[in-house]
Amino acid sequence: MSLDRLKTQFSSLDPRLYQIASLSTLLLYGLLWLHFDVSPVQIIVTIGTAILTQYAGARFYNLPSFDPKSPLISALSLCLLLRTDHLAVAALAAFIAIGSKFVIRWRDKHLFNPTNFALVIMLAGGLGWISPGQWGQVAWFGFLIACLGSLVVTRAARADVTLAFLTFYVGLLFARALWLGDPLTIPLHQIESGALLIFSFFMISDPKTTPDSRAGRIVFALMVALAALYVQFGFFRPNGPLWGLIACAALVPLLDYVLPGSRYDWSKPSTGRSLDSVVNPVFAPLSLSPHQQRRF
Repeated sequence: MSLDRLKTQFSSLDPRLYQIASLSTLLLYGLLWLHFDVSPVQIIVTIGTAILTQYAGARFYNLPSFDPKSPLISALSLCLLLRTDHLAVAALAAFIAIGSKFVIRWRDKHLFNPTNFALVIMLAGGLGWISPGQWGQVAWFGFLIACLGSLVVTRAARADVTLAFLTFYVGLLFARALWLGDPLTIPLHQIESGALLIFSFFMISDPKTTPDSRAGRIVFALMVALAALYVQFGFFRPNGPLWGLIACAALVPLLDYVLPGSRYDWSKPSTGRSLDSVVNPVFAPLSLSPHQQRRF
């Protein structure tokens, strides 16, 4: 096989396949070597509930096909982040995550990243917790390389929001440390979190819940970073990015209206600069056509 043909086949792969492989590898490594506090039964329950919920939603809304890739990414992320002592809570988190895609929508687009939405609900209800210190430097660095590789696989179609958020968030953490006279080891420790990597590369970068245009995504990344830092240092709550994203998600329709761009399609990743397919949100139909329904 020629190199050009190999490159063509590689670039045509669904970027979610690489994300699934990265998350699965990390979860397997965490179970075997790092002894993550999550049982195989909980993993099976979480993944099974997510896929069954996606299937039920596809049947209920008469979608033309069933695609397990997105629910599998959400389920793997939940397995890596959410900790609970009850299988029912793990199943509930998976159900809420995938169900939110079908229920909470605006103009053919779900508002909240499924994993982020479920985690916030679980944390707010006191039903589970997140253990960001479970990774270790080796796993964190390896996963960072894998996450950076995902930007290549997705052809940088949505890398802007990830890089913008990390630039704003990390930059402000270091600026705060310098302003307070704290040693730089403090912000360095704060960013060495597997939860931050999953958030940056798999949640805020979700093309189905971020603004359609590049300008809108950069503004959105700044808003989330500021909200996350305010939660972290104003309310003294952990997991600031999770709360920041959930607080700013409702503003995405406004950003799409002010800074419009073309809607993302998994089969044709783009930066959203072309406005040929943009419909004015004021006149967009509320009902979903069969073609639109494939965007779940």
